[in-house]
Amino acid sequence: MFNQRLEKERTGIMLNNLFKLAAQYLRLTCKQITRPLATGGYQQGAVMPESRLMAKVIRANGDIEELGIVSTKVVTTAFVNFLVDQLQSSTGQIANFSFHEMGTGGTAEAIGDTALVTAVETRTNGTQAEGASANIYQSVGTVTATAPRAIVEHGLFDASTAGNLMDRSVFTVINLATNDAIQFTYELTVPAGG
Repeated sequence: MFNQRLEKERTGIMLNNLFKLAAQYLRLTCKQITRPLATGGYQQGAVMPESRLMAKVIRANGDIEELGIVSTKVVTTAFVNFLVDQLQSSTGQIANFSFHEMGTGGTAEAIGDTALVTAVETRTNGTQAEGASANIYQSVGTVTATAPRAIVEHGLFDASTAGNLMDRSVFTVINLATNDAIQFTYELTVPAGG
């Protein structure tokens, strides 16, 4: 009898502690949602664009390897500043962000990037389209290797050389032989919010 009562008390204490922990976790989670993510960070209801890069390897022999999503983010500061300038301009050039470039530099992505670390091959002008919904920008471009390459980065630019970098992506190595190619599909989703 004594053991049963002791077991009930232990169970009650454990459940009480579990409920306390759950309530504390819920309070902390709610605080994170309703405050800025960081100093100068996004407030609740802010519009936060999201990018993703998909890749498909097209081998010289015609074989195709679907790699799916290889990277998400990083939209650069240079692009965001350019976008604001374009919104103020009467002769906008925003439609030029369709040039795909690949490279072998594995340095981590950063919002301050203005070029690839180690670009290889000539940029390809991609095909632009609306994605699955009206708020998704999509550009599809295929870049062919002229030599064996270990590709780990991609960039989307507004010119065939130099120009502004919209987004740089770093991903797991994609090994290419001469005349193999990668078809990159870049998407930028800009949600409404406020």
